[in-house]
Amino acid sequence: MDITIYPQKLRGQISAIPSKSQAHRLLICAAFADQPAFIGCPQTNQDIAATADCMNALGASVKRTEYGYDVTPVCNIPEKATLNCRESGSTLRFLLPIVGALGVDTTFQLAGRLPQRPLSPLWEEMERMGCCLSRPTETTVRCAGKLQQGNYQIAGNISSQYITGLLFALSIIGSSRLEITGKLESAPYVDMTIDALNRFGICFENGNITGSYPYRSPGNIEVEGDWSNGAFFLAAKALGNELTVTGLSESSYQGDRAVADILLQLKDNCTIDATDIPDLVPILAVVAGASRGATFTGIRRLRLKESDRVATVAAMLQNLGAKVVVTEETLTVSPATYKGCTVVSFGDHRIAMAAAIAATVAKDPVTIINADCVCKSYPSFWEEYGRLGGKYE
Repeated sequence: MDITIYPQKLRGQISAIPSKSQAHRLLICAAFADQPAFIGCPQTNQDIAATADCMNALGASVKRTEYGYDVTPVCNIPEKATLNCRESGSTLRFLLPIVGALGVDTTFQLAGRLPQRPLSPLWEEMERMGCCLSRPTETTVRCAGKLQQGNYQIAGNISSQYITGLLFALSIIGSSRLEITGKLESAPYVDMTIDALNRFGICFENGNITGSYPYRSPGNIEVEGDWSNGAFFLAAKALGNELTVTGLSESSYQGDRAVADILLQLKDNCTIDATDIPDLVPILAVVAGASRGATFTGIRRLRLKESDRVATVAAMLQNLGAKVVVTEETLTVSPATYKGCTVVSFGDHRIAMAAAIAATVAKDPVTIINADCVCKSYPSFWEEYGRLGGKYE
């Protein structure tokens, strides 16, 4: 689906959708708990649905209701399973160590750009500790064998998702230790995992995990508002749209809550370290280009997202009329008056949504190619955009 947006200010109030990052973690914890749980999550998306479907395939019962998910924990662990991760990197990287801990011979089905996204050094560490991993086809990953108890080690500067997966796995196999080497990047996402495990009776401190599997169910638990997707409308407000965004907790463990402070910094030309906030770069770059410009550092992992976000952010902004300079480590955006153009989303939900916010301050219409890719994280985005006064066809 392609959409053409006609410049129009957004006005009104919008409530943040549930956090995709937290929903993944709570669904997994609930599936391995000792009693059923209800996960309050009134809106879902393709990535959350992928995790829910995978937990069903592993023996849990995860049923979608109007307001969230009823979860009956895993009763009988299957010997073999096929897990369809769709395009969700979190689903794959969280569940790969988990099936290794359970000893389930599992084939993961991957779609979109996910087959090209890396799994090293998680792959090597799992093989060192007892699993056998392979790629039967270009779009599948197989995990056989079983992870053993012991001392695990993973670099902290590659992907926090690897660490999350190992934390889940080690909490299942028990009597093991996880050492994170080097600098820990995207640390808030690891904090979110530790917080989710804490809610289910599992603690992680100084490399050691205490608590036992099955986890202790807290009963009912609500998924908090999503700072990552709320950032698009917070950015729209910073660009002069008359919006109020509700449902975001300032005490959240989500690293992307930093967007509120960064938007204030972008009133002046500044340098933003993107190491811990890679998902915010597309929309922050849009605000920078429409304001006083900015330089983004720590962009290495942006190249490994749903698209090469260094390249696709640069292409989007250049089409809008901004000058962009890219080096190995930096992306610099100069101020510009946005013009009408065509933006290719490259199937990346955050590029499509960033372009939609840019269109509110463009001089002429902006066309977004493959605009329906927003369903990966925010299926109601275009409905909300229109409700707030956005004009598109």
